[in-house]
Amino acid sequence: MRLEKAINKELCDAALKIQSTFRGHLARKLVNKDEPEDVDIQEITKKVAEELDIDLTDPELNKAATKIQASFRGHKTRKEVPTSAE
Repeated sequence: MRLEKAINKELCDAALKIQSTFRGHLARKLVNKDEPEDVDIQEITKKVAEELDIDLTDPELNKAATKIQASFRGHKTRKEVPTSAE
């Protein structure tokens, strides 16, 4: 059980690092609109994964990433749909 918690924490930390790196990339992209948009998100993901020594083929990592993406999409959809109380 402890090993499972340690692995989950490590996956969460890795996901957090990837997300924060991507957010930083987006923020810099907004500030530096003069830069060419040749940088591919796949390249960024691979660089971060290499720096953190993350195995992108790990099924648990993919499962965690899918859950994060689904949660974000749900959040985004709820934010865009007007509530009936308004």
